[in-house]
Amino acid sequence: MKIGPKYKIARRLGPSLFEKTQTQKFALRAGAKKPVMKKRPGTTFGVQLIEKQKARFTYGVGEKQFKKYVEAVLTKKGANINETLLQTLECRLDNVVYRLGFAKTRQAGRQFVSHGHIDVNGKRITIPSYKVSVGEIISIRERSKASPLFKDLSENLKNQKVPSWLALNVDKKEGKVQGLPKIPQNEIMFDISLIFQYYSR
Repeated sequence: MKIGPKYKIARRLGPSLFEKTQTQKFALRAGAKKPVMKKRPGTTFGVQLIEKQKARFTYGVGEKQFKKYVEAVLTKKGANINETLLQTLECRLDNVVYRLGFAKTRQAGRQFVSHGHIDVNGKRITIPSYKVSVGEIISIRERSKASPLFKDLSENLKNQKVPSWLALNVDKKEGKVQGLPKIPQNEIMFDISLIFQYYSR
């Protein structure tokens, strides 16, 4: 997914979207510039659109694929739709690679997967949107471990904090999915309920 100018997007939707906009440099730069859009009372549609865009850009998902995720969740009877959509996004392979600390950003995780550096259960997977399942092992491909891309990985992983639904083996440079994603409410940077309202128009 082509994201576009991150600074401009973050000034409109919030600095928490991208790692590069969560810095003092961005705060100073954003403070020195006028807002991209004039402040106006937000319409219901506008607020819903912003929350949808926040989710899309956070996980780096295109509009067409994101809409498919929402539609698929809505077909599941009896499911908690908010929780199910979040689990769908978190279980993407590029996100798991990021959560395990193999990549510093989700965008980098997407590139690592696309370029064939990641194995799932010993098999190379090159699809960033691949949905991982409970019990699967995600690891750095053996031939890729010597790549400059992973030069400081061993040291970086020592300080990596992974979510409770993942387990990390630093020595083997591999992680295991040990449950369904559970993300604390205060860590979710968008309102999921408004996303469903947007698509139910």
